[in-house]
Amino acid sequence: MIRIFRHYISTAYLWLMLVEWLVFYLAMHWGATVRFLYTASWYSRDEMILASLVFSCVFTLCCSFLGLYRKTLDREEYNLLERINYSFVVAIFSLVLVYYVIPELMLARSVLISAILFSFIGMLLTRYLFYRFINLDKLKRRVLVIGCGQRASELEVVNSSFVYRGFEIVGYIALDDEPVAVNHAITLSESLTLANVIDTEHVDEVVIAVDDRRKKLPVDELLDIKMSGVIVMDLQTFYEREQRLVFLETLSPSWLVFSDGFVNDGARPIIKRSFDMVASILLLSVSWWLMLLTALAIYLESGFGAPVLYRQTRVGYRNQPFKVIKFRSMRIDAEKNGAQWASQTDDRVTRVGRVIRKFRIDELPQLFNVLNGDMSFVGPRPERPEFVKGFEESIPYYKERHRVKPGITGWAQLCYPYGASEHDTWQKLQYDLYYVKNYSLFLDMTIMMSTVEVVLWGKGAR
Repeated sequence: MIRIFRHYISTAYLWLMLVEWLVFYLAMHWGATVRFLYTASWYSRDEMILASLVFSCVFTLCCSFLGLYRKTLDREEYNLLERINYSFVVAIFSLVLVYYVIPELMLARSVLISAILFSFIGMLLTRYLFYRFINLDKLKRRVLVIGCGQRASELEVVNSSFVYRGFEIVGYIALDDEPVAVNHAITLSESLTLANVIDTEHVDEVVIAVDDRRKKLPVDELLDIKMSGVIVMDLQTFYEREQRLVFLETLSPSWLVFSDGFVNDGARPIIKRSFDMVASILLLSVSWWLMLLTALAIYLESGFGAPVLYRQTRVGYRNQPFKVIKFRSMRIDAEKNGAQWASQTDDRVTRVGRVIRKFRIDELPQLFNVLNGDMSFVGPRPERPEFVKGFEESIPYYKERHRVKPGITGWAQLCYPYGASEHDTWQKLQYDLYYVKNYSLFLDMTIMMSTVEVVLWGKGAR
């Protein structure tokens, strides 16, 4: 695991991306070799290198858009073959667009077809080998947990639903008078020290997971193993690294004060604002026709006297209210009984509304909110004042999500499905706080790329 601009990246998936980039690069050369097996090639060495670079970069980016290099993808939503098929379709259309803009890059169709076939076969083989060997125990980080209570027992299921799990818990160290909630807790003694356990179990990391922070820890021994090169971390940092969230259950003000992140000074706001402006203008320039068709569809369904846009008060940066703009996807009288959550089978949604919500087309007018400065392109989703007031009273640290501008898309939307309850809001807040803590231009671009996956899968739409 490495950190790039404070965002955790799985080294296993980073290596997978590099290997598959090489497969795509070589596939173009293999395609040309097959096409010109008995004749002289039409292309020079430099032309082949440039064509292979374009081909490999387009396919790698499209695979990334579809979540194929995202560690937090669980088994239920993985659908490997379906995702590969989707990514190849998107990549082919993207290549056509590139060749239309720069026709000099295009090679013979026979070469491209061969390259695509080699890429597909090569990717399937790479994935088979990756999942065949990556979960071998010898390749996992070996983690020793200090504590054997409820918090320690919950670590057993961390990442258990993920396709790739990068660590294995080798044991739990029992502390004096601590309730035991795990199997086979290890009790230290004069003959069995913490250093003995670490040497015997070949421990790579130690995680402090005690229920009661007042419990006396073996500080001297922890310092000794820390200075010997073994990683020692607290529970919050472990959750942040493994699940890319800020774990609310054990969050304390002291951790927020002394942890890294939450930086919003220097050129950072200027860079983010510039990025928002450029991204919004580019998206408006390619989606204006879709917005016109959506407006026409709403008119045809509801009549030309009905409003196309829907304005609603939301809570924004530093708790300031603003009017968010969306395409109207519900009946005009949808909230005659007051504000309420959208449900999976919401009968207030129109037929056009169901389509534009599924593919997030109803969010496109919010680009004008971004241009106006009320919103950012990436950030926590803005919530209604009626709900915010209750959440701030019942959910700790909820108001901290307003430390950055709300966004059209965000880390919580990528990592967690649509939230329609206070429990879901609690879960999504953990991802929002991760974004507030670690946000950067790199993380914004990562989220924007992955939003393609959310749109194509209709993930979280309601």
